[in-house]
Order: sequence, then structure tokens, then C-alpha cells
Amino acid sequence: MKVIIVGGVAAGATAAARIRRLDEQAEIIVFERSGYVSYANCGLPYYIGDIITDPEELTLQTPESFFRRFRINMKVRHEVTAIHPERKTVSVKNLESGEEFEESYDKLILSPGAKPAQPRLPGVGLDKLFTLRTVEDTLRIKEYIRKNKPKSAVLAGGGFISIELAENLRNLGMDVTIVQRPKQLMNPFDADMAAFIHSEARKHGLKLALGFTVEGFEEKDGGVDVLLKDNAPLHADMVVLAIGVSPDTALAKEAGLELGVKGSIVVNERMETSVPDIYAGGDAVQVKHYVSGEDTVISLAGPANKQGRIIADNVCGGDSRYLGSQGSSVIKVFDMTAAATGLNETNARKAGLDVETVILSPMSHASYYPGGKLMTMKVVFEKGTYRLLGAQIVGYEGVDKRIDVLATAIHAGLKATQLKNLDLAYAPPYSSAKDPVNMAGFMVENIASGILKQWHLSELDRLPRDGSVTLLDTRTPAEYASGSIEGFVNIPLDELRERIDEVEEGKPVYVICQSGLRSYIASRILTAKGFEVYNFSGGYRYYDAVVNDRALIERAYSCGMDK
Repeated sequence: MKVIIVGGVAAGATAAARIRRLDEQAEIIVFERSGYVSYANCGLPYYIGDIITDPEELTLQTPESFFRRFRINMKVRHEVTAIHPERKTVSVKNLESGEEFEESYDKLILSPGAKPAQPRLPGVGLDKLFTLRTVEDTLRIKEYIRKNKPKSAVLAGGGFISIELAENLRNLGMDVTIVQRPKQLMNPFDADMAAFIHSEARKHGLKLALGFTVEGFEEKDGGVDVLLKDNAPLHADMVVLAIGVSPDTALAKEAGLELGVKGSIVVNERMETSVPDIYAGGDAVQVKHYVSGEDTVISLAGPANKQGRIIADNVCGGDSRYLGSQGSSVIKVFDMTAAATGLNETNARKAGLDVETVILSPMSHASYYPGGKLMTMKVVFEKGTYRLLGAQIVGYEGVDKRIDVLATAIHAGLKATQLKNLDLAYAPPYSSAKDPVNMAGFMVENIASGILKQWHLSELDRLPRDGSVTLLDTRTPAEYASGSIEGFVNIPLDELRERIDEVEEGKPVYVICQSGLRSYIASRILTAKGFEVYNFSGGYRYYDAVVNDRALIERAYSCGMDK
């Protein structure tokens, strides 16, 4: 059996190695357009920022090491220019010598990945304008910084690569601005959870131009002007386009393979394309979202590697299936960690689901053990069925652990109410006896049983201010004095029983505290006295972060820049 693989990074390299482990006799040839194989895309920004200092650390394997270990021919700087399914060959061009030839195959695996989105804007192609996708891109940026010592950079786009690169450029002492058309960074997160990411970014000196549209680029005064719609341009010594990626599927399209969302390659559960003996995996393929069941494109390393393994199994006569992508992800934002899995609230609603959320602010470990840090957790579930749909967490410790537990729970089909049953490891330096994941389950169970009724930030502007409801803040007087929501009266929780006659009977009570715990206890006290009570989801800490972030974004847009 002769196997040709187009693309030698995540899915392609994984498939190649797995095929060899399953079939010692197979002839395996990998054609990779760039000069590197099996490299760590996710580590590229950290090489630019001198966190990773040895460029060889970026490549997990070389063509030589692959051949020594697996007897696989990794042909770098070779571009497959055409696929001929009718005669089971591919056309290949040696980018160094210019030689062109055809190579036959029994099985063909496409792993072309994705390419940086290149908008058709004036000025694209300037010398000081970069993209970051390959090792070559990384070395080019690194060399430009070494030679020119730029003092400022504008990054167009607010996703993973942009934020990681922004952090690394800041650590090099550069003045960095992120420009993003949506009014938030990191679309896997809801806008309320992104507010915490924004705060951390600003705290470390990043400038955020959210809600701004880039219209072009001009060389000026030795740097680049980033032209913005309805706003003054931003000037910088260098610009990086990081506005996303699109499936690199020109080859597949020309060969007549069926394409789907965003021009991605359509595959079945076995990762087979519409053409016999051609498989595809990685960032170029359409997958099913594991939670919503909708067709989508999810460009992450984890799914790509799994798909490469599944392809190899099936090429070698097995029957492996890819069940879909959940979009589990995590990112370091300076000192903060932000992670998400499944559907966020925004996308769940777009998918037509009737959703509810719980928002909590647990400690990373037992509060009595020194060094605990707050995290903010948002769990999304379906009303009525309590099907667990997704989760987002931002914090400083223990975030990755909890998101992986929640990702596993979603994959296992657990209901949100069942999170309370999970038997999770506990010791004071690592967790609490009631782990944050368990706490989320307790809250959902309280909703399911009718013990807890919530109100959300989206309802705040609709709350009556005519005296027909009671608005109650149960924090301490000092907390209340440091900031409160207009119209809310302060009765501290520990005084509520003695002062309950100050709460007018016959009116619904909307209650808030700092994190949601004290107001929940207050709601139980009031409910026992016959009141109809709604507890604010997230607490004042959450309210303050989200409302302040929205104000900063709007002020930045009206003034032309985030201050």
C-alpha cells in the first residue's frame, strides 16, 4: 500500500506515524509545502517573545528524525499542485529546484490546514505587515524585531494567536494595540466573560480598540498607518494580521471534492471525503459540533491530531469514527487563564436552544489554605432537560483542571444537575471539599428543584423602579458604600432576620450580594417568610466587571481609542 499525505503538521504527521505503527510495509510519502514538519503552531508566539529561546524546540520532528524512526519520506518544500482522482496521482512541484512530477497513490490523505485570512484591503502586502501561521512567519517576525527594534505594534484580530502574540510583544517592551471588529476578544467566550479577559489585558498595558473596522494600511513615517472606518488611523512600527484563518482547500475544490462550511472539505465520521480513497483531516475539514450537531469548522490542535489517528486506522483497514468537535480550548492571558468548552450562551441561543446559565465565583482551592485565587465560572445548560451545553472559566489557578472536568462531563452526556455527584480529588492546596464543578451542580439542582430562582444582568434595565418590587443588596455597609446598583437598598445578610419588617410584603424581591452566596442565603430566609425572591446570577463583582468593561469599550469607540 502506498499512501500520499499532503501536509506534514498536526493531522498529517499523526496519520503518517500511526500508519507506520499499524503497517510496517506501507510506503508513506508526506509532501509539505513549508520547510518544517510536525511543528508546534501554538508555540510560535512564545518564540517571538523569547519564552522559547531555541528555534529547534518548535519542531517536534524533522524530516531526518521521521525517517530514522519511521522510515517515512517527509519531503519538505514540495507543493502538491493538483489531485487527479481518476488516475490516483498527484502533481507535485519541488519548490527549491522547480522540478515537477506526478506521484501515484493507493490512499491519499489531505491535511493542508488553514491559511491566515487575507482581506482584500489596500496596503496588504506591505513589508511591515505580517501574518503568523508557520515557522517561516515566526522567523520573519523575529528577525524584523531583532533588526528594527520596533517600539509599537498593531494586531488586527482578537483570537488566540493575536492575544498570545500581544502578550509576548508586551513582554518585549512594545506598545501593543489590538483592533477587533466585534466588541470583544475571544469569540468562544460570551461578552460578559470576555470582560474579565479585557480587564487583565488592560492591566498589563494592552490597548484595546474593540468595535473598530480595519479598512486598509498605508506606509507612513517609517511605519504603518492602520486605517479605521469612521475613526482616525492607528500608527505603529509593525502590524500583524491575525483576523482568523480559512480552510486551505483550493486543491480539494479543483479535484471536485465536496465542500461545505467556509469552503471546508466535507468528510464522514471515518474522515473519508466524497471521492473514494481520499481522506482529509485537520483545520481544512468540516466537522459536526459535538453539542449542537451543526456543521462547523473548528481549528484546534487536539481535534486535528485525533482525526489523523482515525484516518490512519481506517486507511489500514480499521473502523474508527470521529464523533465531533467540542471546541475545548484554553489560553494564557498574562497572569490569567481563560478556558471554554462546548457552546457558549450566545451560540446556544443562535442554535435555537432554550438555555439557562449559572455564574459563580469559587476559590481555586480551600479558602483557609494560603494563596487561593478567585475564578469566575459560567455553566450553560438547557432548560427543562438540564442537558449540559458548555462552560467558560476565567481565573488564575485551577481553571484548566475544571474546564477539562466539564468537557469530559459534556462528552459523557451528563446533565448539569449530575455535576454535583462527581467524585473529584480534594486536598487544601488544590481544591475544596466542594469543588467548583460540584458547586455549579448544586446551583443547577437548586434551580431544578425550585429552591433557587435567578435574575440576570440582561434583565437589570427592565426591573421596575416604581416601587412595585424590592431591590435588595445584602452586602456589608462597607461593600455597599464602595459601589452599588442604583435603586438597591442595603440590608446586610447578617441583619436581615432582625430587619425583615423593612422588606415590604407582597412584592417580589430581587436580591444581590458580592458573589451570589450571601444573596442566596437571603433568598432562602425571605422565601421562608413567604416572599417571591430572585437571586442575581454572578453577584456584584461580576456586575461591576461587565458594566465597567462595556463603558470602557463605548468610551474608546467614541473617543477613538481605549484609554
